[in-house]
Amino acid sequence: MVSIDVSEPAVVIRARTRARAPAWCTGCGAPSEWVHSRYERRLADSALGGRPVRIDLSVRRLYCENADCPKVTFTEQVPGLTVRYQRRTPLLQQVVQAVGVLLAGRGGSRMLRVIHVVLSRCTVLSQLMRVPLPPPVTPRVLGVDDFALYGDTYGTLLVDATTRLPLTLWEGRDAEQLGRWLREHPGIEVVCRDGSLTYRQGITAGAPEALQVSDRFHLWQGLSRQIQKVASAHHGCLPAALPEPEPAPASDLSTAPPPAETPAGLHAQRLFEAVHALTDTGRSYSSTSRELGLDRRTVRKYARARTWQEVMRRPPRRTTALDPYLDHLQQRWDEGEHSAKILHQELQIKGYLGHYQRVKMAVAPLRLGLPLDAPRERPPSPREAARWIITAPERRTPHTTQRLHRLLEHCPELQHAHHLVRQFAAMLDTRDAAPLADWLDQLTDSGLPPLAGMAKALHEDQPAVINGITTRYNSGVNEGRITDVKLQKRLMAGRAGVPLLRHRVVLIAHLRRRDAGRLTLTPR
Repeated sequence: MVSIDVSEPAVVIRARTRARAPAWCTGCGAPSEWVHSRYERRLADSALGGRPVRIDLSVRRLYCENADCPKVTFTEQVPGLTVRYQRRTPLLQQVVQAVGVLLAGRGGSRMLRVIHVVLSRCTVLSQLMRVPLPPPVTPRVLGVDDFALYGDTYGTLLVDATTRLPLTLWEGRDAEQLGRWLREHPGIEVVCRDGSLTYRQGITAGAPEALQVSDRFHLWQGLSRQIQKVASAHHGCLPAALPEPEPAPASDLSTAPPPAETPAGLHAQRLFEAVHALTDTGRSYSSTSRELGLDRRTVRKYARARTWQEVMRRPPRRTTALDPYLDHLQQRWDEGEHSAKILHQELQIKGYLGHYQRVKMAVAPLRLGLPLDAPRERPPSPREAARWIITAPERRTPHTTQRLHRLLEHCPELQHAHHLVRQFAAMLDTRDAAPLADWLDQLTDSGLPPLAGMAKALHEDQPAVINGITTRYNSGVNEGRITDVKLQKRLMAGRAGVPLLRHRVVLIAHLRRRDAGRLTLTPR
């Protein structure tokens, strides 16, 4: 019997179970029709027509007729409608858990209020933690990588490289914990990892028969970092990447070096001589800054300068969208057009998309009888120079190629580093590790300490490096999942503990996979 009452703010459905239908004991499963009493359960259901729904269900309590059953009485359950100790229908419970998985505490609580379900953030989190994780599956190919948990604390993430689904994560980068997990899940054939000694030891202890693969991305990333260190050690060569400056006319006051007779010039010259008197003898920047009473960044600036005039020179102006139109501005100004508004309109016709204010500022020197302030190139930073060296030649722009060519001609060390990088890139492209041993020897004998240190680490891990070059296995799926972990951390403002983070990362991945399977296109 079912009746609906819509007079209240909520839709109330009153129902009653059948009187003579048998019910099955929740302890032993034996059927029984021996009624003890009745009582009413109030169940919350999903909203209907924008109004919350409540089901007032009258259910029976029955005696268990099995004498061996420890239960004397039990309450009947209606499949699909009631669950023991739960005041929500299974449909609404699935909604609450899905919202908790996707939005966590506060966000989930606010979202549920939209569908007329009032729950606190703590309740949403408790319902989320009640969702069981998928049963553990031993993967054939396992990906292992670390991620920043908070501060200087790191965590470990394990991913099934075949299904691309996360398996688990924990705090720390402990070889013993990784080895214990591998022993509990025997049968893993391949493990992809970075060059970490900790993970190498853990895999060797937990799965000694597994094939270890040092990931190609991490190998290339490690080489890039060492090249940047080489560029930093030869920072004095970086200005050689700039083209030779054209001799400036005598009337060009904007590029003329400041005279040494000015107080600023004399001060810069004294500092330049004092700093180079110490740093040229091998003194460190920190030691020089302490002795001269200067900031370390000031010492570094003067030590890297070739002349004291470089310190006084204005910093190069960055390129802007107006630079391709500077010749037109100069031409129109010489023709007698001095209105910045009209000049801006003319440039818009030619395709300029910038603001009028930039045109007004550009022609301001012309009103004072000075030339246009053309952009001047900056010397590359060590990071930028390393990026030029690492980038494949066919992906470099012509301008970058010219600057890199000038830099390599000036600095033999960077030229040698560039040659070694291209050798390793060829090994990765062709998946041929035969030249690896000779390449490592070249790193050791290169005379570049960063590359020599890298060669020593790769020698110790050479079998895994060979597998990383020659096999198709990699840790790309781990990098994608780590990005997802960081997203979930930010959504929870970094306050999620490891159990909650593990629950959300694993369940969200499976929820997406399940929903993607439902979105199948049927042909018309």
